[in-house]
Amino acid sequence: MRAYRVTEIDISGIRKMFELAGGDVINLAIGEPDFPIPEEAKEAIYQALREDFTHYTSNKGIIELREALAEKLKKENGVDAGAEEIIITSGASEALHLAFQAFINNGEEVLIPNPGFVSYDPLAKLAQGKSVYYPLRFEEGFIPDIEDIKKRMSSKTKMIVLNSPGNPTGAVYPEEVIKAIAEIAEDYHALLVSDEVYEKIIYEGEHISPGAFSDNVITVNGFSKSYAMTGLRVGYLSAGDELVEEMLKVHQYIQASVNSPAQRAALAALGSKSFIENMVGELRERREIILKLLGGIEGVRVNRAGGAFYVFADFSAYGDSQYLATELVRAGVVVTPGTAFGSLGEGFLRFSYATSRGNIKEGVSKLKGYLEDRI
Repeated sequence: MRAYRVTEIDISGIRKMFELAGGDVINLAIGEPDFPIPEEAKEAIYQALREDFTHYTSNKGIIELREALAEKLKKENGVDAGAEEIIITSGASEALHLAFQAFINNGEEVLIPNPGFVSYDPLAKLAQGKSVYYPLRFEEGFIPDIEDIKKRMSSKTKMIVLNSPGNPTGAVYPEEVIKAIAEIAEDYHALLVSDEVYEKIIYEGEHISPGAFSDNVITVNGFSKSYAMTGLRVGYLSAGDELVEEMLKVHQYIQASVNSPAQRAALAALGSKSFIENMVGELRERREIILKLLGGIEGVRVNRAGGAFYVFADFSAYGDSQYLATELVRAGVVVTPGTAFGSLGEGFLRFSYATSRGNIKEGVSKLKGYLEDRI
């Protein structure tokens, strides 16, 4: 009955853990900022409703938002994209979907990070492509080794996926690594999809966009993480004219256009610099708390990642990560097993600190209590 493509994928490991979280369980699994959206965004939604701005927009999205994003991309990312080279999508997830569906043919290969965001492999399979994994190692700060990527390139390679700052690792890739990967993609005439949804959430290092160095890049971003607008579902992609036109074909048949008041909210949010500063300042404090607490657990290794709001901690001293994560639910805390992000996540647990300081402290306390009871 089902299409064979669907039989090859499973429900997200993050979703599985999220569904286990009850009312009295501390959730350190979900990557959703617990901040209210910017006031400017709220007011923009109210105004849109007062004006009855609730109908279809252009397939690509409202021109005001695309023009503002074009200016942002040029000024902040060094990416020279015009408004016609941008599509507003239903979250960054749709932008990724468009890239995979528009360009991956049956049997073509997609290089994705391992561990990496849970959507990359299923998106490749739904496009009838084949995932080829390049490793991210704790000992190297989860920064990709260029030689590992070169060794995995072939005549079948159609796409490389890059994610910096990364999920689940939080790693911020240095400029020389970004440039080198962009050069590899060009050498093999492969597309480079750059997932940049955490670009504003950086504590150490600097965000670099590969689109500043190469024309065969599809830049993917959104408003969910940087502006805490997860439920409004506004993302975007930028690329060259020819690439955008192919992805627009997919977009117009599955989406038509993105929620119109939400597009107005995104436009207003772009002008809210203080919101990001305040949110990142608070996340920085939470980061210090959780790194100290987890680092104080015997046998646990933590990586001081430079961005996002995750700690990808090595709990291999305590056994299988899926078993441990399941047991922790019974102890009252939900985390994500590293294997949800790929085979090289075995032994790791991902902790999200996009929640209150109190939840972080209580959650890690429950974790420590469980581990102590095991001894």
